Amino acid sequence: MNVFFVSLGCDKNLVDSEHMLSMLQQHGYDICDDESIADAIVINSCCFIKDAMEESIDTIIEMGKYKTEGRCKALILCGCLAQRFAEEIPVELPEVDGIIGTNSYDALIAVLDEVFAGHKTTVVKELSGLPKNEGRLISAGGYSAYLKIAEGCDKHCSYCIIPKIRGDFRSVPMEELLEEAQVLAASGVKELVLVAQEVTVYGSDLYGKKTLPTLLEKLSEIEGIQWIRLLYCYPEEITPELIEVMATNPKICHYIDMPIQHISNRILGRMGRRTSQQDIYDIIAALRARIPDITLRTTLICGFPGETEEDHQELMAFIKTAAFDRLGAFTYSQEDGTVAANFPDQVEDVIKDMWYNDVMTAQQEITFAKNDTLIGQTMEVLIEGRMSGEDVYVGRTYRDAPSVDGYVFVHSPREFMSGDFVSVTITAAKDYDLIGDVAE
Repeated sequence: MNVFFVSLGCDKNLVDSEHMLSMLQQHGYDICDDESIADAIVINSCCFIKDAMEESIDTIIEMGKYKTEGRCKALILCGCLAQRFAEEIPVELPEVDGIIGTNSYDALIAVLDEVFAGHKTTVVKELSGLPKNEGRLISAGGYSAYLKIAEGCDKHCSYCIIPKIRGDFRSVPMEELLEEAQVLAASGVKELVLVAQEVTVYGSDLYGKKTLPTLLEKLSEIEGIQWIRLLYCYPEEITPELIEVMATNPKICHYIDMPIQHISNRILGRMGRRTSQQDIYDIIAALRARIPDITLRTTLICGFPGETEEDHQELMAFIKTAAFDRLGAFTYSQEDGTVAANFPDQVEDVIKDMWYNDVMTAQQEITFAKNDTLIGQTMEVLIEGRMSGEDVYVGRTYRDAPSVDGYVFVHSPREFMSGDFVSVTITAAKDYDLIGDVAE
């Protein structure tokens, strides 16, 4: 039977999708890329913010048409939307035949069997423990892969629904991660991108202390792995030990994604964040002092309930002072079930949008200026592909995480393969991307 698979949302969701794809393959299903010939369609959904929820619902409606216009006999919904609205979906979206919660994706084959037997079914397990995995089918690239080291989150920030749809923080045992990483390396993966809702507290639930530095050292011993990248490191959990491992282990990219959300102490308090403005300045200084060439990325929320023009201007001044290498922002989304959704002083959408544009315009100038300073430098580039019909390759430096950061366009008459590491001299900077030639 043919299965068409749609994975929405974040990279952590993508890892879950890759585990499900492997299950399907191992149980005799064929993965197809044409909805019209699919016997089953599986959607791994997202509902972190309003826009993501709308995308998931639109996808369900679109894919549901193939139950009449195609040959689809089973429409399965997995992931966050399924977890959050398991009771409402059968009524509101009756085209869905099977519902699988975030901690239940290992039930996919059983749910498909039930649906093909004519029974609509829902499997939503408790948000404790972890699903059993049967390998992974890497969906893109093959030389770069996300390694999901934990599930859930204990932070309970006032704006975030994740703990309610993913549960409390649960680390994946280290031996399982090392085994998975070895399998990935054997299949040709050269870059591991470590992800979780928060990677920095890895191991605290299993081993009684934060053991991310130990995990990094052990992963770096795996033959074939050349880059290890860290995403989603909460600033209050970044320890001197972690900084030292990053500074001294040559396989760990000098890159860290550190979501801070705001800089106003008043807004940080209302968000339920566990850092102060001074804490954030201090960790930025510590990282740059020990690792001078580190690339710092962050994310910010614009228009949080109660945010004033004064708070916004404080954030704008911080952006210019801190000069992050990479910075993303999104407008606050009022999510039912969160504490902040009930705050009385919600900010108007037009103000949120205006503040968002201010933030991104200011960061654009910083990013462009930083890119200009790279002209003339020689950097290692991981080749991702070749532009059709041209002697131009597309790649990334250690400064660029997959999918979210910029690219390097490399001019070369020489033949390279995706996954090759090439020394490139940067010759020009264009907006968020760089241009270079293969170094002599």
